[in-house]
Amino acid sequence: MTSLPISRAELSNLVIDGLRDILEQSDRPIPATLDEQTLLFGKGALLDSLALVTLVVDLEQRLEEQFGLTLTLADDRAMSQRHSPFRSVGALVDYLEQLISEESDRD
Repeated sequence: MTSLPISRAELSNLVIDGLRDILEQSDRPIPATLDEQTLLFGKGALLDSLALVTLVVDLEQRLEEQFGLTLTLADDRAMSQRHSPFRSVGALVDYLEQLISEESDRD
């Protein structure tokens, strides 16, 4: 397996920073702890569908700006998975690692 150009910690921080920004912009309460167990979408989660879309677009832009990676996060593949890659911070980081690994293997 190819080593990823971005560490899991960097990806996790990227997602959490984006999440924090979205919560601040929408005047939603920010939990004391944001980590990989934080629920993003679904019952009892922090985001509604519009905020989730905003987070996804924000992450795509951050990945491009900070790492030169052009990825599409919300596509048919993401939506058809049995377990949504958008259910939690950790699930989203897992999905990002998978996409980046596939992209790296193509290079």
